[in-house]
Amino acid sequence: MEPEITSTAVQANLNVVWTLIAGILVFTMQAGFALVETGFTRAKNAANIMMKNLMDFAAGSLGFYILGAALMFGATKAAGWLGWGGLGMPSLATGEGVWDWTFLFFQTMFAATAATIVSGAVAERIEFKSYLIYSVLISALVYPVSGHWMWGSLAGEASQGWIEALGFHDFAGSTVVHSVGGWIALAGAIALGPRIGKYRPDGRANPIPGHSLVLGTLGVFLLWIGWFGFNPGSYTAGIGSVGRVAMTTNLAACAGTVAALVTAWIIMGKPDLTMALNGSLAGLVAITAPCDLVTANAAIVIGLVAGVLVVLSVFALDRLHIDDPVGAVSVHCVNGVWGTLAVGLFAAPTACGYGNELVGLFYGGGVKFLGIQLCGAGVTAVWAFGTGLAIFFTLKKLGILRVSATTELKGLDITEHGQDAYASFQFFSNI
Repeated sequence: MEPEITSTAVQANLNVVWTLIAGILVFTMQAGFALVETGFTRAKNAANIMMKNLMDFAAGSLGFYILGAALMFGATKAAGWLGWGGLGMPSLATGEGVWDWTFLFFQTMFAATAATIVSGAVAERIEFKSYLIYSVLISALVYPVSGHWMWGSLAGEASQGWIEALGFHDFAGSTVVHSVGGWIALAGAIALGPRIGKYRPDGRANPIPGHSLVLGTLGVFLLWIGWFGFNPGSYTAGIGSVGRVAMTTNLAACAGTVAALVTAWIIMGKPDLTMALNGSLAGLVAITAPCDLVTANAAIVIGLVAGVLVVLSVFALDRLHIDDPVGAVSVHCVNGVWGTLAVGLFAAPTACGYGNELVGLFYGGGVKFLGIQLCGAGVTAVWAFGTGLAIFFTLKKLGILRVSATTELKGLDITEHGQDAYASFQFFSNI
């Protein structure tokens, strides 16, 4: 006689299947990041960019499994500032329930995303060995520590971090993932310095165009698709609310695209494709924290602000001579902060699918919730930017951070890897 399948068992299995699918969608974002960064940089560094995006996922996933998961989701210590669950996080990795494996898989995808964000800001001049070192450190240490503060209780109340205990809300990672990666990206760009020829003697920036807007555009579309796993998947449950979160996510992305296009058109006099693409990503980053608590109309407003911010930030960083080849800091750091604050502004009781205890300033919630969001964003900035500077300047002190001028001018594909991403194309074009 076959065992009876209860409705509870069906829901549990549905949750596992949905979360695994969502995690796979998040994994496709690795391909998106690789294509965006490759397309927005020069052909002579294409293989190097691809190699970095491959290895930050592979090495970072191992680092998160061995150490990071224990720090992030282990039982809380030191009043919620640290977590510890043992190397390899036995309570997750060897748990009896299938959910333990699913949860660990899903969270690994997020850890890998935080690490790969940094790649674009340090592109075209960082040594490959240094890239491997900092990628592992981000996934195994930097991301998990701050992640415990804000997401520790996802593994149970015993793992609750100190910031989330105050009422901090970041549904899918505007701060936990994107701001952490963005702040470290800023630290890396500062420590490395600009690419050769980026800035003129009079201080003005020289454009260094990427070699393939086609690859960059395809990458943004892949990231956009992956975000439907990133945000709706963060419910880790096959429930009706995933559809509403998918919709707020999409509306913010569309609004960010339009706002960035218009802003760049006004400033530059042309409808710039790269700015519009980064506007799409900016809207996606900004809506990641509040996507479950805001109305559709608020999502549009959040995306519109993000699209303006990303363009202004790109120009501001150039004025400061901070060379970020793909706009990673402007997309992930600036709009990660904006999205986190947007929770405290726009969280609406009518939009919340599981209670109305979190209400934003614009809905009469007062400044306390906004202050908590600001606290979370601020302390994360100090942690991520501070540790990022420590890592990169240590690598610089060791003399392994930046490639030589000769290597940079020749291209990292040949000098670092002994390969040319477009060798076959050049061969056949010469026949």
